[in-house]
Amino acid sequence: MNLHAVLTILVFSPLLGIAILAFMPKQAEKLIKLVGFLATIPALLIAIAAYLHFQWGKDLADFAVSTSWIQFRGMGGVPEPFFSVNYELGLSGFQLVLVVLTAVVATLSALAAAKFVKKEWKGYFMLFLLLEIGMLGVFTAENLILFFIFFEVTLIPTFFLIGKWGYFEKEKAAYSFLIYNGLGSAVLLIVIMILFGKTGTTNIEMLTKIMADPSAPLSGDLKLGLLISLLIAFGVKLPIFPLHSWMLKVHVQAPPSVVMIHSGILLKIGAYGLIRFGMGIFPEQFKTLSILIAILGVINLLYGAFLAFIQTDFKMVLAYSSISHMGIVLIGLAAMNEAGVQGAIFQVISHGLISALLFFLVGVLYERTDTSLIENLGGIAKGMPIAAGFLLAGAMASLGLPGMSGFVSEFMAFLGLFKELPWIAAVGTIGIIMTAAYLLRAVLGMTYGKAHREFTGVLDLRGVELVPVGVLMLLIVLIGVFPSVLSSPLQTTLETIMLGLGG
Repeated sequence: MNLHAVLTILVFSPLLGIAILAFMPKQAEKLIKLVGFLATIPALLIAIAAYLHFQWGKDLADFAVSTSWIQFRGMGGVPEPFFSVNYELGLSGFQLVLVVLTAVVATLSALAAAKFVKKEWKGYFMLFLLLEIGMLGVFTAENLILFFIFFEVTLIPTFFLIGKWGYFEKEKAAYSFLIYNGLGSAVLLIVIMILFGKTGTTNIEMLTKIMADPSAPLSGDLKLGLLISLLIAFGVKLPIFPLHSWMLKVHVQAPPSVVMIHSGILLKIGAYGLIRFGMGIFPEQFKTLSILIAILGVINLLYGAFLAFIQTDFKMVLAYSSISHMGIVLIGLAAMNEAGVQGAIFQVISHGLISALLFFLVGVLYERTDTSLIENLGGIAKGMPIAAGFLLAGAMASLGLPGMSGFVSEFMAFLGLFKELPWIAAVGTIGIIMTAAYLLRAVLGMTYGKAHREFTGVLDLRGVELVPVGVLMLLIVLIGVFPSVLSSPLQTTLETIMLGLGG
């Protein structure tokens, strides 16, 4: 079966929505919101179809596409190109689950935007759909140049979505986002250019093979330097302490529908880059830095947890919680074994779903009450029992309650690290305890805490608002109860990584 065009359609399907929106009158609010939402559906359906294609025993290589794109020719009329970059898209098991996550969260975010965005809907949805193209492209690109282009495509729409539709300090948050991520992109571009110049290719599979060859045209020191540069570039995106301050501003100031995408998908590009390029292309050097990465992971975990514990604003609790939970990704990767790496990848997916759920709920609470302060939200269980119930369930998932996705990821990441670096893992477990402490303190303070106002007249979750929370909670429980829905697509990816690491 010829499926080579499928990924191109998947990635660029939101363009149809952008084209339709461009010709619509900006006053047609309901129609714009409908088109903006419907434009995310084709990518969602194709992503689900690709997942079913794999589950039915078919090969994901069926979707691979490679065609001539950019050629650099030498002097003197030499017919052969000096350098060539192909247009290459593909899917591995890891890429597949990230594409499905992206498509699901993007569709739910579009649904949330129809509720939360109060002005200039046409501009919002055109930028939002452009952002979706970038995210889908990042996870399907099979060469570094194409990856970098899609990576940059995600930055510009996000900057405007934060700066125009955010809250009181939205411009400050947007510029902070752009400066930090722009610097990370510059470092990434330098790494790509050095690899291109030294090897003559940016194809990820080719680079992996070249770097595994002892006669590779790069010295061990240069490889280590490139890996450290990748750690900085993707460390900004993840984020890794101390490159995290921009993210706190974004999570507090951006509109809820954008924060769902940012915390659920965009932060995961950092983890994807570290796994696919850091661990995939430079496995030996990654081993060398494993203790450093484990220590950085524990610092992230503890720093985020302790600061989340003292916050009075629930948005800030969730922002520091994201930093803490990304530490678990680093802990899993530093283990350098199958359990740890699988735990790290599970954490990427799990946190994407849980954070999208919690930020949607805090958006609803803010819209109803004009506050996200824990103290001012005390007693919401009386007036908003459904919202309070989902909030408690989301917190339980985040702290790693068995039967939910958070438990699987945290258990496997720490299991992996205890095998290799038990003393670092033991320190990290303090972060797990603190996670339970700060989440229960915040959520119980809001749901059953002392009431500072009457919530009887406040509307509970209703109608279309129940769709995002219901779908996200269903997926969180599904992964927690049946982890094989993730582990089976990831098996080949894990085998490839372990082979590269010599395990």
